[in-house]
Amino acid sequence: MGKNEKPLMIAILFLSTFLGALGQLFFKIAMGKALFMLAGFMGIGIAMYLISTVFYFYVLSKTNLSWAYSFGGLSYIFVDILALLVLNEPVSPVRWAGVLVIAAGVALIGLS
Repeated sequence: MGKNEKPLMIAILFLSTFLGALGQLFFKIAMGKALFMLAGFMGIGIAMYLISTVFYFYVLSKTNLSWAYSFGGLSYIFVDILALLVLNEPVSPVRWAGVLVIAAGVALIGLS
């Protein structure tokens, strides 16, 4: 991977991880819906995962696995934010501290 490609790979990894988190959100929403709505929300969640995986495969074809896989930690951040904003779930201060540690770790890996 060239130096000019790194920002693009990081952006794609962010998008891939965010889409995976959205997939989780739709799975959670589906579990609280009536049967006729369950399939729709599950389908959206599966589609998000599929798109996420395609983006991830593209990045894997261009970068080292150890570098790309480390961005998966972003999913913890995205899921906590989505759970708070969309589902109104509580996120404890200790969990926010963990999110900050994960964010710092992903940032350090991104710089490597």
